[in-house]
Amino acid sequence: MGKMFDSLLPEHEAFIKEQHLFFVGTAGANGHVNVSPKGYDVFRILSPNKVAYLDLTGSGNETSAHLTDTNRMTFMFVSFSKTPLILRLYGNGDVILPGTNAWEELKGHFNVLPGTRQIIVSEIHGVKTSCGFSVPFYEFVDDRSMLVDWADKQGEDKLTEYRNKKNTVSMDGIVTPIGKSSF
Repeated sequence: MGKMFDSLLPEHEAFIKEQHLFFVGTAGANGHVNVSPKGYDVFRILSPNKVAYLDLTGSGNETSAHLTDTNRMTFMFVSFSKTPLILRLYGNGDVILPGTNAWEELKGHFNVLPGTRQIIVSEIHGVKTSCGFSVPFYEFVDDRSMLVDWADKQGEDKLTEYRNKKNTVSMDGIVTPIGKSSF
């Protein structure tokens, strides 16, 4: 049976720190729901009710667009080993772009990776655990280096060009903060 909490407890934090993968779910007021897997060591717990992750350049920017439109988001962490557990964080998110005061305040929490485009920060108002009994066992082997290697090879000028082409508007036509800053 699932249990609901108002904030992260120490055992939730310990569980999150063990995971190599998490999922981010968002939706605008209309259009598609987006669920995005995230790897690398990019997730940080800032307080029992505030988390953030370093968001890397990708082929889309749906999370950023949705947060601009509605700001609702859900994080999901799943145990693929050891004791089964699914942990969800429910919150309201904001997009923090490089060059802002908020960026300067938050970037020190991360090892900034090549291809970093923004930080997503979320005020958490609910934490829910559920059994995860049907989740299969999987073994973590290693992070894929492909995205970071690609971004490093591009360099900042080409990454900016890529983001301006691929990350300014969502598939549902919502302008992202990157799109707003490039006009």
